Amino acid sequence: MFNNLSDKLDKAFHVLKGHGKITEVNVAETLKEVRRALLDADVNFKIAKDFTKRVKEKAIGQDVLTTLNPGQLMVKIVKDELTELMGGDSVGINLSGNPSIILMSGLQGSGKTTFSGKLANYLKTKKTKQVLLVGCDVYRPAAVNQLRVVGEQIGVEVYAEEGNQNPVEISQNAIKYAKENGKNVVIIDTAGRLAVDEEMMTEISNIHKAIEPQETLFVVDSMTGQDAVNTAKAFNDVLNFDGVVLTKLDGDTRGGAALTIKSVVNKPIKFIGTGEKMEAIDVFYPSRMADRILGMGDVVSLVERAQEQFDEEQARKIQKKIAKNQFGFDDFLSQIQQIKKMGNMKDLLGMIPGAGKALKDVDIDDDAFKGIEAIIFSMTPDERQNPATINASRKKRIAKGSGTSVQEVNQLLKQFNQMSKMMKMMQGGGGRKMMQMMKNMK
Repeated sequence: MFNNLSDKLDKAFHVLKGHGKITEVNVAETLKEVRRALLDADVNFKIAKDFTKRVKEKAIGQDVLTTLNPGQLMVKIVKDELTELMGGDSVGINLSGNPSIILMSGLQGSGKTTFSGKLANYLKTKKTKQVLLVGCDVYRPAAVNQLRVVGEQIGVEVYAEEGNQNPVEISQNAIKYAKENGKNVVIIDTAGRLAVDEEMMTEISNIHKAIEPQETLFVVDSMTGQDAVNTAKAFNDVLNFDGVVLTKLDGDTRGGAALTIKSVVNKPIKFIGTGEKMEAIDVFYPSRMADRILGMGDVVSLVERAQEQFDEEQARKIQKKIAKNQFGFDDFLSQIQQIKKMGNMKDLLGMIPGAGKALKDVDIDDDAFKGIEAIIFSMTPDERQNPATINASRKKRIAKGSGTSVQEVNQLLKQFNQMSKMMKMMQGGGGRKMMQMMKNMK
């Protein structure tokens, strides 16, 4: 995400490279490039101008610390200003009601229904809530069916009323149903339109007045850039919503919406959608997003995602298997599944400082593990448990069954053996032996 903006900002900071101090002349040249980068990212001209003005005021006259050079100091100032521009602090979702009512709003095609499912899954798995999804889009024929498919996928009940064309009545009945059936969160998916119109605004406003939600979220397609900001303003004038959700941030987005929506409507971005999977939802942290835009990665989010998928009991079992030299391909497969649940591979690698820039032109398939999984699934249970039994004839059978080559099977077996040896060495005092070996190799 934001690769184009990141590249242009990086080039802007290069203007200061080699300078011993910050001056009005080299700052003006740098900020000219920063402003151009923001405009290319579809940031409103006035906001871009005010942004660079604030950066200039902070930069001029600053003493460069001994540990920093002018370029590094400018990056820090821009990072702080980007963080403020996007909202400063992260703002959580309000779940104070019983049930807590969340009203979803937005244009058609913004990803509202899909995100309703993602939010339901997030609240169910991470907040241990009993969630009810409500289909109030009575115009789009496939809307309720789409919501039902999403609900089935994540194991969340969907409330809908066939034949009822009154969304206010449906939402009120759904809240009553939620109270009677022990649901403590109700997410109401409303109808969208292709453009803002009076009928749409009247309907969403009537629903809002009737149910008095604790949280009203405006879902916006981040790929629409400044149009998304203008639409958000139109909705906010009618609804006075509580927060923004940015979807499709994994796409070819220029970033203008994420950077400027807070300053235009004065409402925080609360969540972002980063892929098609139901797990592809993140709480929005302005400082972390600023880090990613400036190529600094986002290690904190990466660690958080890893911790969410970490199964302590399973880790203990695997540790015992490694110690007894019983780690097999079934165990390896379970580790792959955990990694896949963490999200889009390129997005994950982009969270590692410096990796985003290095991988910007590399096409990383989200199904990068597909070939490995096919090979493992083509093995017999005994072969997965005892890889040493896989001989030449078995390799041919496995390759044929997985649609790969014997060479690819050999490569996987070799990598698996190397990984098993390394994990074995890390057990007990093996870690010290490994460190000693590495020292001897120098």
